[in-house]
Amino acid sequence: MQFRQQALAKLQSPEELDLPVRFARPQGWLVLAVTVVVVVAASVWAVTGSVASTVSAPAVLTHGEGSYILQSPVAGQVTAVLAQEGRRLPADAPVLKVRTADGDTVVRTVAAGRVTALAATIGQIISTGANVAAVEKVARADDPLYATVYVPAQNAASVPVGAPVDLTVQTVPAQEFGVLRGHVKSVDRNAQSARQISAFLGDSQLGEQFTEDGRPVAVLVRLDRSVATKSGYRWSSAEGPPYALASMTMATGSIRLADQRPVDWLLP
Repeated sequence: MQFRQQALAKLQSPEELDLPVRFARPQGWLVLAVTVVVVVAASVWAVTGSVASTVSAPAVLTHGEGSYILQSPVAGQVTAVLAQEGRRLPADAPVLKVRTADGDTVVRTVAAGRVTALAATIGQIISTGANVAAVEKVARADDPLYATVYVPAQNAASVPVGAPVDLTVQTVPAQEFGVLRGHVKSVDRNAQSARQISAFLGDSQLGEQFTEDGRPVAVLVRLDRSVATKSGYRWSSAEGPPYALASMTMATGSIRLADQRPVDWLLP
């Protein structure tokens, strides 16, 4: 009964129409203003902003034209090894001497380059087409190094020419000397097979390794030059490592992809 009497008394009391109405406190206006600013800024960024992302992939330091695998044109027994690993040879230079049923045959280089590996030894019996050497196509000692990064095929379309690249070189401690700097020179839009990679690098194992998760795309990276470092290339540290870089050195490349819009607007 007590609550009923209070309700009846409330209904019988005159309306307080002469009292001012408080819409919001000053703190409430501040919160509302901040919320509006944040919403407007987010809307503008969604329309005009972009998101930068990177992709990391295995890489190899090489000279621009790559390598090739030298194969024996004949079958027989190796009687002499006429080349040395690390030595630069001109085209048509002797590498091996093979004794066949028809006499001795000399296996020669196809193009000028540096012998990076010899797979044949004296006394070994080899067959026609056997791999006997890997030759990197470099004619002069001062030919610059490049990096070939094998990017997953699904990311190839987002790699722009000129994009910055950071390379963590396997033989260089990154904590002490930093990363090697470079920029994308070209992007091969066709995915490469293990055989194509092996032919370019002159190493069948690398071809298998780089295609374990599918056929990648080769991205050629031009290394930034610097006269202030011992290696002749620019690093994230001031001086970089106190020694020169060698070709066929493994690395990991981090490539900045093309900026992408956070929101895709669908137009009618």
